[in-house]
Amino acid sequence: MAVVPRLVRTAFLALLISLSAALLWSTASAAPLPQAATEDDRVQARQFLDKGVEAYKHAQFDDAIADFKRAKELDPDLANAPLYLAIAYSSQYVPGAPSEDNRHNGELAVQEFQGILDKDPENLLAIDGIGSILYNLGGSPFDVDKLNESKSYHEKHIQLKPEDPEPYYWVGVIDWSIAFRANQSLRDEYNQTTATELGPIDPLPRALASKFNEEYGAIVQEGIEYQKKAMDLKPDYDDAMAYLNLLYRLKADMEISPSERQNDLRMAEELVDQVKNAKQNRAAPRP
Repeated sequence: MAVVPRLVRTAFLALLISLSAALLWSTASAAPLPQAATEDDRVQARQFLDKGVEAYKHAQFDDAIADFKRAKELDPDLANAPLYLAIAYSSQYVPGAPSEDNRHNGELAVQEFQGILDKDPENLLAIDGIGSILYNLGGSPFDVDKLNESKSYHEKHIQLKPEDPEPYYWVGVIDWSIAFRANQSLRDEYNQTTATELGPIDPLPRALASKFNEEYGAIVQEGIEYQKKAMDLKPDYDDAMAYLNLLYRLKADMEISPSERQNDLRMAEELVDQVKNAKQNRAAPRP
C-alpha cells in the first residue's frame, strides 16, 4: 500500500504545476482595472502583482505571498491577485506534513480559493485547487467530513466540464480513502477482541465482510465506476488504473463467495499489468 501516498503526492504536484502554469500564462491578461481603487492604488497593485509573479517564478514564495497580499489590499477587485495568492499558499503547503504552519498554509489557500468562488462559482482553477487541498487536509489527521467536502468540489468540476478525466479520478481516490480507512478499523477492532490475528491482506470473516459491504459497498462501487470513467476519457491514465486496482481489492473484502473474491483479485492483478504497460508505452521512444 506504500504506493498510495506517492500517487496522491504526484497528483497534487501535477495539479499545482497546472495551476502555476495558468498563473504565469495569465499574467498579461489580468482583468480590466476596476473603479473601486484610486488610480495610484491600481497602478501600485499591478506593480506588486507583477513583482510577485517574478518572485514566484524564482521559487521565492514568501516574497510572492507578501507581494500578492499587498496587491490585493491596494485593489481588492484586481481579479488575478487572489488566485495568485491562493496558488502561492498552495506552493508552500506540503501534503501530509504535520506542522501547524504547514497546515495553516493549506487553510489559507482554501480560504483564498473560496473567496474566488464566492465571486466566480465556475472558476475551475479554484474548484480544483480547493478540492485537492481539502483532500490532503482531510487525510492527516483523518477527517471524513473534509474528504467529503473535497469530493463535492470535484463533483462540481464534473458538472461544469464532464469531459475532463481528472475529477473522476479524484472522486475515486476519495471513495477509496474512506473505505480503506474503514477496512483498517474493522481489522483493528477484530484483532483487539479475538485471539486470532487477522493480517492486513487476509480475507475478512464472513460477518465482517457482510458489514463492510453493507456500510461501504456503495462507495466502493462508485469509486470503481468513476475510475473506469476516468480511464474511458484517458485510456493511458495509469494513476486511475492503480486506484481501480486498489478499489477491486476492497471489493474483494466484501465478497462472501471465495470465487467472487478471487475474481475481484484477478481483476486487480490485471490492472497492475495495465499500469506497467501504460508506463512502458509512455517511456518508449516515438518514431
